[in-house]
Amino acid sequence: MKKATLATSLLLTLSVSYPALAENQEAQFRCEPGETYYMNVMMSGIEYWKPVYEMFEQAAHQLGCEAAFGGTPEYDVNKQLTSFEQVLVRDPAGILLHPMNPDPFIEPINRAAEQGIPVVTFAADSPNSKRVAYVTSDNNREGSAAADALAKALGGKGSYAVLENPGQDNHDRRVKAFIKRMEDAHPDMELVGRAVTNQDPNKAYQAVSSLAQAHPDLGAIFMPEATSAIGASQAALEADQDIKVMSVDVNAKVLDLIKSGDMYGAINPNQGIQGYMGFITLFLAAHPNLIDPMNDYKRSNVNPFSFPLLDNGFSIVTGENADDFRWESYKSSRQ
Repeated sequence: MKKATLATSLLLTLSVSYPALAENQEAQFRCEPGETYYMNVMMSGIEYWKPVYEMFEQAAHQLGCEAAFGGTPEYDVNKQLTSFEQVLVRDPAGILLHPMNPDPFIEPINRAAEQGIPVVTFAADSPNSKRVAYVTSDNNREGSAAADALAKALGGKGSYAVLENPGQDNHDRRVKAFIKRMEDAHPDMELVGRAVTNQDPNKAYQAVSSLAQAHPDLGAIFMPEATSAIGASQAALEADQDIKVMSVDVNAKVLDLIKSGDMYGAINPNQGIQGYMGFITLFLAAHPNLIDPMNDYKRSNVNPFSFPLLDNGFSIVTGENADDFRWESYKSSRQ
């Protein structure tokens, strides 16, 4: 059996000290048999989800719970909504959700809350819904860090472009923060183009090819996710213009490109922490009897657990540390 982490030890300590447990000696940080928590995502084949779910599942097993993964293989918000509804009918203990777009999920999340099923969002949010917590890296800091890195690589002067996926909340935040940081801190860096790729490497390839042809002095390309980086890097190499490509998130191909020097780098959220703390927050929300804060939760009849934002942090991936982020190596070390 794997050793319990510090977070689990903390939970066990809290189970002894919380006043709520003085009134209910049977309450404890353990699941009932069959108690199942789900993780729901869009584009379920993306490598990003794997370490998130690995640690989500570990936290579940440490507390004697069951975990399940699901979503839709396509970049289609309606299909993700359908997959979310399919989870709801199974009456889960809680759902860790990456909503493709914020507003379409407001009603189903609120309905889940009314049914007593807590929802925690991660990596992307639905802030106007009744989700009980949001676990993410700071998208604004990610975009700003990428801007600083690329501006430094270009000596603070040059032209850049961005690829984007409008409507996906976390991606929009990253791009907005990236451009703002360039404008505020690096005024000699000029934005010369923006292109919508919607996480399609072929569209990214075409976009960067066109941008490079239109701007022979193009020095950098930023995108808020890893899939587009594959096509963007190929086009940058073919253009032979020393275009520095930087993404947020990584996958095996992106790591290979960074390692070989064919891609400048990436910003990578701490996915495992995202999944682990996502589960812990869900568990606490699903077991409100474990929590007795000094507020008006009894009078207002709301769940005593609420955590508007938990920052899981991020890392900057370069050729030196790229191998530390490889999924297969990580997975094999955890067998």
